[in-house]
Amino acid sequence: MSKINFSKLQRKISLILLILIPIGFYTKFYHGPAQHWVNDNLSGALYEIFWCLVIKWIFPGIRNIRLGIGVFCATTLLEFAQLWHPPLLEAIRLTFIGRTLIGNSFSWVDIPHYALGCLLGYIILEKLD
Repeated sequence: MSKINFSKLQRKISLILLILIPIGFYTKFYHGPAQHWVNDNLSGALYEIFWCLVIKWIFPGIRNIRLGIGVFCATTLLEFAQLWHPPLLEAIRLTFIGRTLIGNSFSWVDIPHYALGCLLGYIILEKLD
């Protein structure tokens, strides 16, 4: 059996993801001060950081600035897709993972938090490179 060799960058990203993913899920269940902001906005920023890290893990050669802009554009398009309610998307949105990944209601307020998350994702990746 052959051994899989992960780069130093991929190992660092994996460690960050192991910490980030439970925190991101926790924000969806958080009850306490600033609950609405944590549930909706902080989770949106963490969602962007997650995608920046996952894509960099898969494609380590991609330029960080290009990745951050691409993730922002893709997730902003997903935000606008929440205005669309075909049966397939509605079936996906009925599941927790579906709601978490593609959302279920459009909000203009999410977009600045996506920008913040992509900026933070970019900064993290720049520090890791």
